Amino acid sequence: MSRFWSPIVHSLIPYVAGEQPTAGGITKLNTNESPYGPSPLVLEAISKAASDTLRLYPDPTARELRAAIAESFGIDKDEVFVGNGSDEVLAHTFQALLNHERPLLFPDISYSFYPTYCRLYGIAYQQVPVDAEMRICLDDYRQPCGAIILPNPNAPTGIGLPQDDIESLLKYHPDQVVVIDEAYVDFGGESAVPLVGTYPNLLVIQTLSKSRGLAGLRVGFAVGQRPLIEALERVKDSFNSYPLDRLALAGAVAAWKDRDWFDRHRAMIIASRERLAVALKALGFHVLPSSANFLFARHPNRAGAELTAELRSRGILTRRFSADRISDFLRISIGTDEECDRLLAALGEILH
Repeated sequence: MSRFWSPIVHSLIPYVAGEQPTAGGITKLNTNESPYGPSPLVLEAISKAASDTLRLYPDPTARELRAAIAESFGIDKDEVFVGNGSDEVLAHTFQALLNHERPLLFPDISYSFYPTYCRLYGIAYQQVPVDAEMRICLDDYRQPCGAIILPNPNAPTGIGLPQDDIESLLKYHPDQVVVIDEAYVDFGGESAVPLVGTYPNLLVIQTLSKSRGLAGLRVGFAVGQRPLIEALERVKDSFNSYPLDRLALAGAVAAWKDRDWFDRHRAMIIASRERLAVALKALGFHVLPSSANFLFARHPNRAGAELTAELRSRGILTRRFSADRISDFLRISIGTDEECDRLLAALGEILH
């Protein structure tokens, strides 16, 4: 029945999300979700919001959530944009800010949704190779372009860039938008948000899915000077004026305000990551330095596809990508210490 499709549909290669198993007893280390539940204040806020008011539309401007985010960053709420997960915020960003005559630049090893958005919106793009150690080389971005988007820390490598490097890029490209996708910044990365007030070409995107344990609620946001935010609002209000429902708004505000829960669980994940990295190296893995809630690792004597299949047969899910340069790497989400120990025990059996 594809004869009824619009022409663009034939050219799309959709993003493939990580597996979400329905069976129990699975150790799920494949989608970078938090191993811990959200703040209890989130559940309380959602429970209170689940009332007769659900018959009413939510606040289309998400004023309370934007105000809470803005206050923590010391900016105005009109410099904050929120959406239905950072993927929706990214989609609006590609459409509103990144479609120009010259190509959009982003790394060749990066978030695989970027080329998907480019094909969807007809954006010319150029993938800039990372180096042999999977690092982004900013000198390679000193070239003519329409705009730039960088994940920091990068995904799926987990390697972060310092704020000074981001500022250098902003200075070199004062007439191009530079988007920094900070989905994993809370686990040891250095945020570019403090640069927003100085650089009108900077947009920073974050999510509540990872460090605040709200992947199932779908809330993301962008921070930038008013002209960039207005562009996103114009696209949103031409697409869906109510992207966040009442429950998501209530839960997101509660999550953002519970700083103690955030700090405590973020520290737990970072500690588990460092512990797992040491243990994987002891098993002979090459592990990239990570500032995210996952590790990117390969074993010199085992193919990535083989390890992924062996782990899956033992009820442990990890993520593997098929691109040539990284096909032998496993992206391993940080679980609880118990889940990480289960992974290490299984790898020990497989390797020995």
